[in-house]
Amino acid sequence: MAIYVIDDHPLMREAVVMLLRRVRPGSDVVELSQLSELDRAVASKGEPELFCLDLKLPDTVGISGVKLLKGLFPDVPLAVISATPAADVEEWCREAGADVYIEKSAGASEIATALRAMLLTDSQFGDLEDGEGKVDTKLSKRQKQLIVMLDEGLSNRDIAERLGISEHTVKVHLWRLFRRLGVKSRTQTLHFARMNGLLSS
Repeated sequence: MAIYVIDDHPLMREAVVMLLRRVRPGSDVVELSQLSELDRAVASKGEPELFCLDLKLPDTVGISGVKLLKGLFPDVPLAVISATPAADVEEWCREAGADVYIEKSAGASEIATALRAMLLTDSQFGDLEDGEGKVDTKLSKRQKQLIVMLDEGLSNRDIAERLGISEHTVKVHLWRLFRRLGVKSRTQTLHFARMNGLLSS
């Protein structure tokens, strides 16, 4: 398993790689400058554990890179790390399959925190299945807090302020919650929560 960092800007690519090696020492981190190098890299370096993708590459247009990666590896977490303001493209990236959108301007600490959370295994967040292999709806205290705050209609920024964490960390927590419940949006999360008694009437 390898972590793939795809960014055509050498300095930024090296910075992300350095952060990844700090948050996950010993990981095999593969650097690519464009998506056309991916097939050969996967053949030699192994299956991906996480993708860190820049939007603006020599061989992509708009969100085409996100669509390509999700088409090839639908189950591999994908973090878009871009200089483009989130307000301009984050929604499109999410619809195309990106799990988390991180602005490069967020700074090393925030980016590292978000990537660390994405690399934690599900077992580190508690078992997802019961003895019979059925999905268990046991959630962490933080995940239960998130559902309540989603029900209150709070934005990511509001949630970040209430919990004293960054917006990027909120996005990762939401990604983990969505994945645990098998949903893709806030609306689906709240529907699931009500149907399964996770919210009081």
